[in-house]
Amino acid sequence: MRNALGLMLASVIAAVVIAAGGWFFYSSRAEQAAPKTIAARAADPLPAPAKLAVKDDVEVTAALSGKPATLAVAQASAPAPAMPVQQKSTCANPNALGVARVVEIDTTGGPGFGFEHFKQFDFLTDKEVVLTFDDGPWPNNTPAVLKALADECTKGLFFAVGKHATYHPEILRQVLAQGHTVGAHTWSHVNLNSKKMTESQAKDEVEKGFSAVKFALGTNPAPFFRFPQLQHNPAIVSYFGTRNVAMFSTDLDSFDFRKESTPDKIVSNVMTKLDKLGKGIILMHDFQKHTGEALPTLLARLKAGGYKVVQIKAKTTFQTLPEYDEALLKDLKVPTSSARPISSVVQTVSQ
Repeated sequence: MRNALGLMLASVIAAVVIAAGGWFFYSSRAEQAAPKTIAARAADPLPAPAKLAVKDDVEVTAALSGKPATLAVAQASAPAPAMPVQQKSTCANPNALGVARVVEIDTTGGPGFGFEHFKQFDFLTDKEVVLTFDDGPWPNNTPAVLKALADECTKGLFFAVGKHATYHPEILRQVLAQGHTVGAHTWSHVNLNSKKMTESQAKDEVEKGFSAVKFALGTNPAPFFRFPQLQHNPAIVSYFGTRNVAMFSTDLDSFDFRKESTPDKIVSNVMTKLDKLGKGIILMHDFQKHTGEALPTLLARLKAGGYKVVQIKAKTTFQTLPEYDEALLKDLKVPTSSARPISSVVQTVSQ
């Protein structure tokens, strides 16, 4: 009897265990198959590795963005780009000619520009011009040119005569302060290709001219040079290669220096040649009175004709030779103390 009851009890226990096991197995499979609720997922502990590998971070970023890992890593590692700063225009003329393009010249080896003498570097595109001015600075005339350029918010390239720079350094400083580029045009505007000119004399004219421009500006000028009368001395052309000075000829001459020149003739000369060539480096003179008078009309004609101004700057400045700097100060009878920068002599201590 007891044996029978034992067998029956064992059978019941076994049935209960089997039923419970089946229920547990079914519940576990069902839980794995069903997605977790947000609360259940949030309650799950996340692994806390000591350091997340870059590779894993890249793959996660790629997976989330739906983009290749190589693109995702650039986006994941690169900082967000800063918002571009909007530069306020200082031009009061909303319809000004302005400056369409600024180019930087590497003067290494003494390159030449201007198709009248140099054919190698054709950097202007159709309807582009460069405004250049020789022989200044000069009272009234140079300021008139500067005003016309400022009214149209455009820029030029000035080749200053050394002597004139020492006569009127304040005017040449205005040229630089208004954002124009300043090069040199010899010390005394002599023809460097004259048969009477020795190579040594020509070199002195060039170097003393640069030293005078530096003296007037209070800083190094651009390593840009234009030969007076466009007379290119072969020896000096080679010398500029060693001094890394760029030489500028021209594409078209305004002939503003001629006695019969008038503002109307200057405008006509430039526009007639320019409409034929389609672009070019324009030669003018801020030393001449009629140039300043013609410039407002000329700039207006350039804008109306669809022409655009290119400003030229130098990659580096010109390093004058100390012996010429010293010789210039001696010739000008400038006390040695005046060679000190003004900031080391005069300082504002209260205002």
